[in-house]
Amino acid sequence: MRIVLDTDVMVAAMRSATGASRRLLLAGVDGRVILLVSPALLLEYESVLKRPEHLAAARADEASIDIVLDLLTAKAEQVEMHYLWRPQLADVGDELVLEAAINGHAEALVTFNLRDFEVGARRFGLRVCRPGDLWRSL
Repeated sequence: MRIVLDTDVMVAAMRSATGASRRLLLAGVDGRVILLVSPALLLEYESVLKRPEHLAAARADEASIDIVLDLLTAKAEQVEMHYLWRPQLADVGDELVLEAAINGHAEALVTFNLRDFEVGARRFGLRVCRPGDLWRSL
């Protein structure tokens, strides 16, 4: 299954070792699912994950975030942006997540913000789901 993780899912994956977000991230690293990332999405992950409040909650430092992102970069499929579909969503900051999913031919966009993505994703036949729902369906 080809999936894109929204930034909020990456934050949850770093904060909780036992949640569905972490399990999906590890499934991507192990090759059980195909994680899709774009350069813009990786930069977004880095920017958000290195915020002091997220580092503290994850009991991590910037170096450990770099290790996770390096591993993700090595294991995920890099999405080339052939077309930018903006504007599709109310929140401009979410556009890069949707664009990675569309250009990467994702089967699912995984997020806690279903409402923010549903209308835009529906236009492209893209499934939007929470981490726990997707994890249970695997």
